[in-house]
Amino acid sequence: MVRKQNKYKPIGKVDRMWWITFGIILVALFSMGMGVSPSPKPFVDSSEEGSESTFDKLAENTGVKNFIDGFAALFGETTPQEDGEKGGAILPSGVGQIVMILIGLLLIYLAISKGFEPLLLLPIGFGGILANIPVADIAGPDGFLGIIYDMGISNGVFPLLIFMGVGAMTDFGPLLANPKTALLGAAAQFGIFATLLGALMLSDLTGGVVSFSLKDAAAIGIIGGADGPTAIFVASRLAPDLLGAIAVAAYSYMALVPIIQPPIMKLLTTEKERMIKMEQLRTVGKLERIFFPLIVLFLCILLIPDATPLIGCLMFGNLVRESGVVERLSKTIQNELINIVTILLGLAVGSKLMADKFLSAETLGILALGAIAFSIGTATGLLLAKLMNLISRKPINPLIGAAGVSAVPMAARVVNKVGLDANPQNFLLMHAMGPNVSGVIGSAVAAGVLIALVG
Repeated sequence: MVRKQNKYKPIGKVDRMWWITFGIILVALFSMGMGVSPSPKPFVDSSEEGSESTFDKLAENTGVKNFIDGFAALFGETTPQEDGEKGGAILPSGVGQIVMILIGLLLIYLAISKGFEPLLLLPIGFGGILANIPVADIAGPDGFLGIIYDMGISNGVFPLLIFMGVGAMTDFGPLLANPKTALLGAAAQFGIFATLLGALMLSDLTGGVVSFSLKDAAAIGIIGGADGPTAIFVASRLAPDLLGAIAVAAYSYMALVPIIQPPIMKLLTTEKERMIKMEQLRTVGKLERIFFPLIVLFLCILLIPDATPLIGCLMFGNLVRESGVVERLSKTIQNELINIVTILLGLAVGSKLMADKFLSAETLGILALGAIAFSIGTATGLLLAKLMNLISRKPINPLIGAAGVSAVPMAARVVNKVGLDANPQNFLLMHAMGPNVSGVIGSAVAAGVLIALVG
């Protein structure tokens, strides 16, 4: 009889010594934070009488000391530091940093465990943790996160490169096969402008507790487009102090599309409407695919020049894809370029999750307004699709209107799933991709309009 070996090895003397050493270090760090020296006679530099001990200087530069000072301020033992530029943070510095570190861990958990926009939420969450490390000032002007932010966010380069990658990965064929679905992408942008007005109203109703300027309101409204890079681009131009909250709200609601949209779809459509089958889309020729990005670019140049950076990068990426003569560039944009920029973008956005900027009444207002913007965008797309179905000769399933928000391709997949639930033979994915990709263009155009009006 073979005895089973115990896979858990008993703790040996060496292991015990490691644990004891680790415990001593923790006690020493806690003592530093409390300002209590573990040695009754700390070393004092005799060359300067009355100077601080070396140990006290070390204690002042520990995270433990910073966190304890924050709790002391919270309970009124010391005067809390007034942080932030909009009336002060909700919590003292040390406590706020602990809260933001926990929020960073929550974003990482949602990315890993729930699969919510992991490509962005994971680096944003980790960047948020780094930004709230006491003393190190990693997100400051000379910290590496601050340098990354200045290099690609403050000047708008990272969102533009992301748009280039999105263009290279997007197939505009469904939109070209059924051009009238572009109206659904435009209708879904209504939530942007409705939320702009809502942000200004919220400032008035709260009596200054939540205070948004016109530029702040415009940057918040763009969340309704459900387009993370566009939201970051507009926020970096109009409201850089609110960038962290706006970016987290935008990507969070993009990740929650499968949860937020289905109830709105079922509320605004009937079972009979959800069962409508649409005709198969026609085949789009190569010449159409090549001319489309060029035509859109020239229209943008003539009508909304302020949207040209976003539209130009989107259309360049798509032209590289559709031309078929620069396969190496197309693959680079779709893979290496967008992956590297996504890492840097996420960390840079996370650098704006500092406690003194994020933990404020304005952040709560942004999260609430973002949900309203997203819901309004979904609803207006559905309602226009219902109207188009009534007046169109060919049947249009109103569900595809919900894909007008530019969460590509998640919104189209949600539409397809809800359609299949109503009718197992109802495949709406390609039909929903038309308004979905037009929503990307629509959000970029809306961004250009806002920048032109209030920038």
